[in-house]
Amino acid sequence: MNKVLKNPKGTLTKEIVKKAGPCCSSSGIGSKPIFTLSGKSDPAIKSTTGDITFSNHLDHLMARLGVKREQHIVEPGLYNMGKPTKESPVFVSANYTLSFDALRSSLKGNDCYILVLDTKGINVWCAAGKGTFGTNELVYRIEVVGLNDVVSHRTLIVPQLGATGVDAREVRARSGFKVEFGPVRAADLPEYLNKHQATEEMRRVRFTLYDRIVLIPVEMKNFLIPLVIASVILALAGSYTASAAVIAASFSGLVLFPILLPWIPTTDFSTKGFLIGGLMALPFALYSFYGMTDENLWLRYGWALAYILVMTTISAFLALNFTGSSTFTSVTGVKREIFTYMPKIAWMFGIGIILIIVLTAMKLLGGM
Repeated sequence: MNKVLKNPKGTLTKEIVKKAGPCCSSSGIGSKPIFTLSGKSDPAIKSTTGDITFSNHLDHLMARLGVKREQHIVEPGLYNMGKPTKESPVFVSANYTLSFDALRSSLKGNDCYILVLDTKGINVWCAAGKGTFGTNELVYRIEVVGLNDVVSHRTLIVPQLGATGVDAREVRARSGFKVEFGPVRAADLPEYLNKHQATEEMRRVRFTLYDRIVLIPVEMKNFLIPLVIASVILALAGSYTASAAVIAASFSGLVLFPILLPWIPTTDFSTKGFLIGGLMALPFALYSFYGMTDENLWLRYGWALAYILVMTTISAFLALNFTGSSTFTSVTGVKREIFTYMPKIAWMFGIGIILIIVLTAMKLLGGM
């Protein structure tokens, strides 16, 4: 049967009401929407635990490697842990498995509820920036699960990294629930729950070397195939130096940049990428100038310039792309940097490619 519900914009939509079935697994993966058949559309509360199984760890590994990225999701809705009562706290999470599992594992031993928002399988920080972990979805999910009838209090504990997308005043005005921003990291929740006050350390956003390194496999997966294809084509064409340059530029943007991020001068990611890419391009430029001694001087200058233009822009582009993975950036800052540097990156890369084509053609035509 169908029930008519309000969506986040206040219009009406239909959702299918299904008969109650088995509770979801501890991870919430693969569960289906469960609804009661009462007169009010009130999805049944699903159950979860604080235990992280081998299957969960395997899911985390696959997510870190970017394998089947769209499948690392948790069914949105309300979950209970332990034996919660009407006075038990309510925590809000994204429906990305790593976010949900980090929260529930930190709450092990606590009786509570977890309200999972539909963030399209994206973590809290990124989803807040995209708007899926936001005011409308939070208000909508409160209504859909009938949270007013589940708990007697009117407080939601929301992760601090979700503050970008959640307007606490609007949530309270529309739902009656007060938003209480918890600590940045779920691991600090046990201490936070003692006084419901976050210390300065709990509020500090950290982006440690480990946090940056675990993102490298996903970044590599996104760009590895086209970069490998380009390097292989260049190698087959006999340009082994150019092939090595593509690999080196990719390595600087995908691996060295996230590792060295805090220590590279300048604040913009693009300029950081230009700097590290320039350092990586320097040996190739020097080789072109001093190693190609049998070529004309202007040709050596041309190849040196081509390596600098192409390699620095590849590194800068990959660095700019990393803004979406970092807590060092803001939504407005990312937009500003994109509009500021993308045209420059495109022009420099285009000029470099044209220069390579011209230099190669001239050599093949014997115009050297």
